Amino acid sequence: MSTSRTLHASGRTVELARPDKVLFPDDGITKADLAAYYRTVARRILTQLRGRPLMLERHPDGIGDPGFMQKDVPDHFPDWIHRAELPKEDGTVTYALCDDTATLLYLTGQGCLTPHRFLSRADRPHHPDLLVFDLDPPGRDFTAVRDAARRLHDLLDGLGLPSQVMTTGSRGLHVLVPLDRRESFDGVRSFARDAARILAARHPDHLTTEQSKPARRGRLYLDIQRNAYAQTAVTPYAVRARPGAPLAAPLTWDDVDDPELTPQRWTLATAEQLLKNDPWRGSRPRGRSLGPARRRLAALRE
Repeated sequence: MSTSRTLHASGRTVELARPDKVLFPDDGITKADLAAYYRTVARRILTQLRGRPLMLERHPDGIGDPGFMQKDVPDHFPDWIHRAELPKEDGTVTYALCDDTATLLYLTGQGCLTPHRFLSRADRPHHPDLLVFDLDPPGRDFTAVRDAARRLHDLLDGLGLPSQVMTTGSRGLHVLVPLDRRESFDGVRSFARDAARILAARHPDHLTTEQSKPARRGRLYLDIQRNAYAQTAVTPYAVRARPGAPLAAPLTWDDVDDPELTPQRWTLATAEQLLKNDPWRGSRPRGRSLGPARRRLAALRE
């Protein structure tokens, strides 16, 4: 078993320690396999990562180990990795930024299977450029998730807000709305809450905004809690720390109509199929102001 492998990217040299270390025991996926995937997908995932503080989900000993979530950059990280020192209640946190392929490969070498990104950028951390609705199903029936996504898409469309959709590689779907960074997280979260409540009121037998699981009574939860400072969401194209190495995958809205769609439809083993097309290429909507949408939403509430 080789002890390290030298990788070259972004004009830098990255040493991948223990490349033959198996990270997904049931699938035989090694650290080298993971690094090869992230190198292949670098151009796409970096557009989703650049400038965003990250929470790193690290499993140095593979997914059979509990692993840990890391915010602060360790002292041993090289100086060339970009950082952002941001406030917290009792001090500051120094987050890693993943702005190039070398950093992506270095993080992989550190056992970071999944980068979770801020909904804002480091230069204006309190002003998000993304709003996220997390569609959390009560069980394994994914039809409920697809139905909820379509209903949410129709509502956002009526409010004049473009949206994109992605699998999480876990249980549900994320619906993303690009923002112009004018509003604080408080304003964005308030809007998301109002929109979710209206949608739940339209479909009370199927959708809910209740956080308590017993209160959901088998309905899909419209989760807007990620829309807050220092909260994170899984990055498109990230690998999830689950058996099979499922991927968080961008979709087109037509994909949502496919009855074969599941939250873990694409995995590391089928990544080549996913990468044949780019569902979001040329479709990145410009960030929108919530002002007009908020007025339309108020009219619906009345």
